[in-house]
Amino acid sequence: MFNTVSGRMPEQEGATGAPAARNALSRRARAFIAAVAACASLVGCASSSDVVATSKANSYTVAASATGGRLAWARAHEHAMNEARDYCERRGMQTSVTTETVSGVQGLTEHGSSMSFECHPKF
Repeated sequence: MFNTVSGRMPEQEGATGAPAARNALSRRARAFIAAVAACASLVGCASSSDVVATSKANSYTVAASATGGRLAWARAHEHAMNEARDYCERRGMQTSVTTETVSGVQGLTEHGSSMSFECHPKF
């Protein structure tokens, strides 16, 4: 039976189609591995300072930093927010952010978030 699309006989397609399909799969697998490696290299780590009490009652500060990629500022902000929320929740309270200062705008530099927050009773 003749395949009008490829212009080949089915026996020919099976003989030459399998290595081509295997080669295409191999190319896709290599591309996938390269994409995963590229993404992994952009994901940096984030760290934060200890929560520090200020002179005002129930008022605290925390700082966080992150590296790796353009969205490092978002990871630094999220890390600082999580530290503040966890700190207040351990005391049975809720967090209220009063100010936040961010630093770092370049692609592969350290980005930071310095946050002042208060802990208030839950209502």
